[in-house]
Amino acid sequence: MREGVTVAGHRLTGRTRPSEVGTWADAVSPDGRPSGVLRFDPLAVATAQARERLVAAVGADVRLHGGGPIGLLPVIDLVAARDEVWLITARATPAVADLMAAGRLDPGGAATVLLETAQALLAVHAAGLAHGALHAGTVVIGENGAVLLAERGLLRALRGEHASAEQDVAAWAALAGALAANCGQGHAAAALRRASATAAHGLAAARDTLLAEREAFPGMGREQLAHAAHGLSATATPELPAGAAAGSAGGEAVTLLDLPDAADGLDLPNAADGRGDVMMRFGPGVPTETTAAQIWRAGQTSDAITTTHAGGPAPRRRRRRTTAWAGTLLLAILIAAVILWLRQTPGLPLAVSDVDVKAPKKTVRCDGKADFVGVVTTNGEAGTIRYLWIRSDDRKPLEQEQRVSSGDTSVDLPLHWKVTGSGSFKGTATLRVLSPTTAGKPIQDKASFTYKC
Repeated sequence: MREGVTVAGHRLTGRTRPSEVGTWADAVSPDGRPSGVLRFDPLAVATAQARERLVAAVGADVRLHGGGPIGLLPVIDLVAARDEVWLITARATPAVADLMAAGRLDPGGAATVLLETAQALLAVHAAGLAHGALHAGTVVIGENGAVLLAERGLLRALRGEHASAEQDVAAWAALAGALAANCGQGHAAAALRRASATAAHGLAAARDTLLAEREAFPGMGREQLAHAAHGLSATATPELPAGAAAGSAGGEAVTLLDLPDAADGLDLPNAADGRGDVMMRFGPGVPTETTAAQIWRAGQTSDAITTTHAGGPAPRRRRRRTTAWAGTLLLAILIAAVILWLRQTPGLPLAVSDVDVKAPKKTVRCDGKADFVGVVTTNGEAGTIRYLWIRSDDRKPLEQEQRVSSGDTSVDLPLHWKVTGSGSFKGTATLRVLSPTTAGKPIQDKASFTYKC
């Protein structure tokens, strides 16, 4: 995407990052505030059905924001220009993956990411929705250090697949494992691994495990995350050259969302405060705050997460009752944690350490089939492996998942490649494991076969 191009009035500033559904670009809104623009892969939105599912997913996010922020990246609009579709949001960089790659995510920041991500997912699940593609690349840091979920439901919608809360919990556990590996050794890394293992009992239990071990995370809170994000932006964002001509995204942009008029309920507050909500009304009697928003707000009252808005003092009786309840809950958690610690060593999250691809040794003959087997070596823990089979015939790879049971240290991931027609052909297949890996980065292996007819 060229620097200086505009999409529905948002001028691209040159910095981009890849996504599973397209390409993100930093932009500047018509009133000069930072924004983000996601250009979807044209093949992914080529059909009317895919676009309809995409509109439904984005519209659900907008409706959730109608009740107040719940930890999702705020949506400004979804537009189409000729054969291209663009999602316009509050600023969508940096992602947690960017901070990890730059070495700017300390243990306190990692714990804050996991706490706020768990709280946001709980709110999303309470609304009957799921994320479906949670990982370090789809969790972004707002201007004030708030942790925001990006691309909620987009990948699954484009594929026509169903996203489930169970998949989100497994993905959260994998993210916790990756952040633990990023922290190296020590008390903080061990606490993150315990939280990852506790996710098997639910996100609330995993969140409470982190809160009970807050002493392991000095500097936990949004302030250091905001500092890390600003430092990365300052070194990575290119300057817009003087006199750059503003182009267009390929034609007149038309909104795909049924948004109200700007003067009637649409509110785009300052993105720098981490909210940037799109406020929508859907008729009389709609509550001003949804159940999901209430869950999100309840999570923000924890003193482990830095609050951003000072409200009036609660009535004394309610505050006393809340404090007593929280103290009882924390005591029960601590007692249970001590008992479990004395009885057994907490399990580790699933991690893939090696990939070995085996191809057919014999030449594949006319209209035959090449059977590949990818042998994945793990640490024997339970979890979900996310992977891609990439073929040299340029067939678009699809991300897949394989559930692994505890005790299995070797997992076979097959690929069946059918070839037809006359002539000779050499095919290469690459198995790329996306997560979870011991290094926190994708690992892969490849093999080839020969076809003759």
